[in-house]
Amino acid sequence: MTKAAELAKMGEVLTNSQIGGRRNIIINGAMQVAQRSTSATGLGASSGFFALDRFKIFFNTSGRLTMSQEADGPSGFANSMKLACTTADTSIATTENIILSHPIEAQDLQQLKKGTSDAEKFTLSFYVKGNASATYSVEVYDSDNNRSIGQTFSVTTSWNRVVLTFDADTSGALNDDNGIGFYVNWWLHAGSDYTGGTFNTTWQDYVNNQRAGNTTSFLDSTDRTFFMTGVQLEVGSQATPFEHRSFGEEQQLCRRYYNEYSGGTNAHRLYSYNYNASYKGYFFYFPVKMRAAPTATLSGNGSTGTAGILNENYMFRYISGGVDVNTTYYLYDFSFDAEL
Repeated sequence: MTKAAELAKMGEVLTNSQIGGRRNIIINGAMQVAQRSTSATGLGASSGFFALDRFKIFFNTSGRLTMSQEADGPSGFANSMKLACTTADTSIATTENIILSHPIEAQDLQQLKKGTSDAEKFTLSFYVKGNASATYSVEVYDSDNNRSIGQTFSVTTSWNRVVLTFDADTSGALNDDNGIGFYVNWWLHAGSDYTGGTFNTTWQDYVNNQRAGNTTSFLDSTDRTFFMTGVQLEVGSQATPFEHRSFGEEQQLCRRYYNEYSGGTNAHRLYSYNYNASYKGYFFYFPVKMRAAPTATLSGNGSTGTAGILNENYMFRYISGGVDVNTTYYLYDFSFDAEL
């Protein structure tokens, strides 16, 4: 082998053929951004996004838990997500579940080549710990084609990096759009409707009772905790070092899906202009183009109006009464939601 070929081979080994460019498909994997709240309590009555951006929880249980951003993590990580059981549920009904989920746009998964003859394996890695030893499962659910695959993982009382490599799937190409391609689902509590069959560890068409491993219930005790950070999903069969991004970049990526603003009554000043003889109006431009036209929750005198237009770039609000140009309005404690 020539020296040049030897160096090229060495470079391929060092980079695992996947280091170049952006690697991590997960957004907010280091748990840096928590626009809604750094702590949400009493969770379990309904599903939704509550604290850490881009991480949703699905619930069907009488148990309750808190979700918080913690200044705790393995070396190199300042933050983590903490789930803590506050109301136990030791009698697990068949339909019960708790699923911590990260939805991913289909157009951001095209590099997996899913549904083609040269489909790629991919690797999910994350750091976890808990109050005691436990075993949970991860499911990757292909929403476009109703297919899934899963694996189990272990938790101890110390920070541990979990690495799970998933097979390539030559069936079911993902849409090239802004809809959900994958749900990455951490199953923390599951009834027999999800565990009664053989847990599927190879790609197959979705079967409800094969989605979760028959594992530890997060709700078995009010002592139970689950910490996670450093979540990374990447092409290839090896986990590379976590791809750290700046807080500003991570925050902008999160704002594609959700923007929240808070402050005093004069926090966000808006000026009207004359729209026509009957109306004046104002624009509020989003800091980044959102995934889709969002829903708006507004507070302040700028929240009033007879009509409104929302698209991915801005909100336009009509205010009754024309001619009165440059009247000042204020918005405060308001949000725009375009989550998957």
